[in-house]
Amino acid sequence: MSKSQYSYNQPINNSGVGLRSQHVDDIMHTRPDVGWFELLTDNHLVAGGRAKAEVYAIREHYPLSLHCVNMSLGSTDPLNWDYFKQVKNLADDIDPWVISDHLCWTSVHGQYSHELLPLPYNEETVKHVAKRIQQVQDFLQQKIAIENVSTYLNFKNATLSESEFLSAVVEEADCNILFDVNNIYVSHKNTGEDINAYIENTPWNRVVEMHLAGFETREINGEEFLLDTHSRPVYDEVWRIYDQVLNQGGIIPTLIEWDSDIPEWPVLYAEMQKVNQVHHRWS
Repeated sequence: MSKSQYSYNQPINNSGVGLRSQHVDDIMHTRPDVGWFELLTDNHLVAGGRAKAEVYAIREHYPLSLHCVNMSLGSTDPLNWDYFKQVKNLADDIDPWVISDHLCWTSVHGQYSHELLPLPYNEETVKHVAKRIQQVQDFLQQKIAIENVSTYLNFKNATLSESEFLSAVVEEADCNILFDVNNIYVSHKNTGEDINAYIENTPWNRVVEMHLAGFETREINGEEFLLDTHSRPVYDEVWRIYDQVLNQGGIIPTLIEWDSDIPEWPVLYAEMQKVNQVHHRWS
């Protein structure tokens, strides 16, 4: 693949969406005004095939980002260097403007759960995760962005709030943040995380990207909780928090995530345009 007109160092527009195969034909025919597309990295670590051809076609016209789910930065397993070689090869090929993964763990004894599993928020975990992030950044030869995940429980040995933990990890590792607005609302409803403190504690100079998505409400044993499903439009409560975030951190490139019950392209595109409307109010 030849390099397109876009490069890692080129600033991008303010809003993007996750690239899904069923939307590629619409995108290529209409060339919509989208700042960038995000790839779910783990779906594109194979050589050749239709999915790779679609990525190359989109890459000729739009910047791309890589969003990983299997770095397993919080695990006690050894880092999977075969996986990171594949990520680096893909990154060298498409020149993403950012590479990201989650502040969690996904593997144990070499087995992958494909779930974003929680970490205890304490100083020991900060040191452990930060060291692994540094090793990954050295290998990839660039900083990565780590995303705050939705939480559903509190650890008894936690000594830090979620926001304090996130801030401590990125400072120790010297990495960036992918700030998921939906996830802090989900964590607030499920565990009581203080949204205002979260926003105030975040080192906004390290936030390079934000995510917005929809959740679902579930009930277990008569108790209601929120599940981060990325299967709905962004809820009004999350849009209100997004306004708080922009007031604190300024306008930052923001992506609409929609991973389940994926709608037709016009619906997803309209949701992305809401981001532009919010940005316009703050510009």
